[in-house]
Amino acid sequence: MCITYAVPRSVGDDEEAPARFGFIISKAVGNAVMRNLIRRRMKSVADEFIRDGVTGVDMVFRALPKSASASFDEIRREMQRAVRKIRSE
Repeated sequence: MCITYAVPRSVGDDEEAPARFGFIISKAVGNAVMRNLIRRRMKSVADEFIRDGVTGVDMVFRALPKSASASFDEIRREMQRAVRKIRSE
């Protein structure tokens, strides 16, 4: 549903600063309305991560066309899985 790219903050950067998130939603996902819906859902989940205290990483989520038919909960689970994987490394 999405591909995740993550880069830990290097020494010298503020490793305790809140995580930063970016989103890539191409035209393959759907029309502008669908792309904005997916972006808003992903942004909402990213805001939850910041409130939960995710720090020291820059992450970019690239939505795949399958995300157009995914529910909010499916997108949240997919993004949570990616963040857990990054934090455990």
